[in-house]
Amino acid sequence: MAVGSLRRNESSRAFRPGTTRKYRKRAILKSGECNISTSKVSQQHLRFLQDIFTTLVDAQWRWTLLVFAFSFIGSWLFFAVIWWLIAFTHGDLEEMHLPDHQAEVGWTPCVYNIVSFTSCFLFSIETQHTIGYGVRTTTEECPEAIFIMCFQSIYGVMIQAFMVGIVFAKMTRPKHRTQTLLFSKNAVICQRDGELSLMFRVGDMRKSHIIGASIRAQLIRTRTTKEGEILSQYQTELDVGADGCGSDLFFIWPQIVVHKINENSPMYNMCASDLLQDRFEIVVILEGTVESTGQSTQARSSYVNSEILWGHRFEPVVFYNKDNQGYEINYSKFDETQQVDTPLCSARELAEFYKIQDDYRSNDNLDNISSKTLLEKRWQRKYETLMHSISQFHLEDESGSMRLSPLPTYLTIQNIPRRNRSYLQLENNLRNLFDSPLTHPPPTPQDGPPSSTPPPAINEPPGYVAGQRARSRTNS
Repeated sequence: MAVGSLRRNESSRAFRPGTTRKYRKRAILKSGECNISTSKVSQQHLRFLQDIFTTLVDAQWRWTLLVFAFSFIGSWLFFAVIWWLIAFTHGDLEEMHLPDHQAEVGWTPCVYNIVSFTSCFLFSIETQHTIGYGVRTTTEECPEAIFIMCFQSIYGVMIQAFMVGIVFAKMTRPKHRTQTLLFSKNAVICQRDGELSLMFRVGDMRKSHIIGASIRAQLIRTRTTKEGEILSQYQTELDVGADGCGSDLFFIWPQIVVHKINENSPMYNMCASDLLQDRFEIVVILEGTVESTGQSTQARSSYVNSEILWGHRFEPVVFYNKDNQGYEINYSKFDETQQVDTPLCSARELAEFYKIQDDYRSNDNLDNISSKTLLEKRWQRKYETLMHSISQFHLEDESGSMRLSPLPTYLTIQNIPRRNRSYLQLENNLRNLFDSPLTHPPPTPQDGPPSSTPPPAINEPPGYVAGQRARSRTNS
């Protein structure tokens, strides 16, 4: 229940379900696969064949096993033809030179007990894999037969080592280790230590840990340069960390990775309404070394704007079990969040508000009435901007209902799946709730004397729900 919590049933897919098939623009799917394809590459197949080992390792299992089988069957047939040609040119396949008459005529063949192509094929298999049944053997009669026997033995060892290496490398790829590395379904934005923060959770299901785990994140969005050039896939590094340890993780239990939205963040000017309308993607990358194999692995996921919940934080999943005298991780709550009061404004505007608040408290000569009036007008303009942006936003397959607190800095949204409603109805819900008797509407600009409506308290951020203030006073 937060701005932007427009979740889909199939978040790993790149399209939105509904009456029309509308695709999302995302580079990394929720499964971690890159949503990228290539086309019109010159000599693409030749380039792949030049690196045949990597091509077979990256190929799907059915193609790898097909190449594995045909490499052996093809080599057996190829050398069977060579053995048949040797026997044919030497005259071993003539009727009087067959095994039944060899003793009578004193004939010595190149290979004993070769009577047809089938026997040549069986001899090829026995030679390549050194089976050695003892029925068919080469003689000293034909030097070419001795050479082919040596060459096929060496070739058989090479092809067996090559194909076994491909299958082994494919089975032990660290890519499969990423299947037990988890990313939360949604990212959240809420306050932590007085700052707006973007957060997501990562976890590892296995008992064998990731050594030297590190996390990083990148924001992908469209950017226009000063010269007017449009960069549609502009990447910006996000400064992320967990529990004050920076990007390096002590990955023994699920960690909440935090990006503080401060003046160094590309999301510093982004407010809740921007989250509804902007199109961007946050790619998160977890890297480390697999403890059991010593191989490096990389797990990826991404969050588009509709998968970021504004005004939520994650439920705790690590608890201490007194019976077992150890920590227990409840992965059933891994994706669960709880709703919290969170500023609707951007981090920049929130910092400006705190600065005005600090200046008001520190300056004894400041005119209280003018300061409060200035603050009211600023947040009144913010409310009007929000209403305009929401009324212009249209969503085809879902709609929502919003609850707004006295001043538009805190906002919650509840998803209501609808097919044929626009966001124009959402504006009416906002206005009705805003003008309800339970809240105090912001002052309306007018030409007459100032309104007698009491201004909001300057000692707390505008927009705290009345119940939140009451709970705070009760707790104090």
